[in-house]
Amino acid sequence: MDREETSARITALIEPFNKKDVAITDATRFTDDLEFDSLTVMDFVAAIEDEFDIIISMNQQAEIENYGQLVDAVTKLQG
Repeated sequence: MDREETSARITALIEPFNKKDVAITDATRFTDDLEFDSLTVMDFVAAIEDEFDIIISMNQQAEIENYGQLVDAVTKLQG
């Protein structure tokens, strides 16, 4: 699956978590722009892992600050 397809699937997954209907770009930050708290991050990561059948380690999660980084990480983890 290429980056564009991965991004489209992640965009669909993010909708229920995007309470303020923020426009999603590669630069969208989860904590600042989307105002995700730690519980929301955990729920969102679980949804991503289930959708793509991958595991995102805690170290990887700590390095992902914006949407573009997440898409790149998921694309890479899929092989």
